[in-house]
Amino acid sequence: MRLTAIAMCALSLGGCANNPLPAGIEVSAAQAYTLGAGDKLRITTFGFKDLSGEFSVGADGSLALPLLGPVDVRGLTADQLERRLTGLLAERDLVNRPNVVAEVIEYRPYYILGEVSKPGQYAFTNGLTALKAVATAQGFTYRANARTIFITSDRSNREQAVRMTASTPISPGDTIRVGQRYF
Repeated sequence: MRLTAIAMCALSLGGCANNPLPAGIEVSAAQAYTLGAGDKLRITTFGFKDLSGEFSVGADGSLALPLLGPVDVRGLTADQLERRLTGLLAERDLVNRPNVVAEVIEYRPYYILGEVSKPGQYAFTNGLTALKAVATAQGFTYRANARTIFITSDRSNREQAVRMTASTPISPGDTIRVGQRYF
């Protein structure tokens, strides 16, 4: 009897590995950060000071780079951007065997609105949670529903209701809406 209970427990836990994570939970290794409007990048082309510097992604999702002109970076990771720039520099015979490094130095902002004291746009920081975002906006108003918030991801136009916890993750570009509670 006891062995059967242990076997059933093991079988039920074994299936957890194949189940997807609940909505709103992100795994940084599985989902690499993709670039978008408002991100600030440091691009270094080794040996070429004029092709290096800090650049901001424009509203159209492109970077204006010396000699290359506008380069669409929307949806690319930093690694993919490095490969694209290396390819463009080599393809156009601008640099012999280019070596390019791209890193995000400032993420696009997040937005918080609704029943918070100071709604608006705020700078994203690594490890940002919904609770920290509300604290940055100087807390809830007295009418706020502190149990459920609504998040619109930068990658979709769909607002999703999310249970408010201390560990609810927020990504760059997200819009957080704190609704009103009903008595």
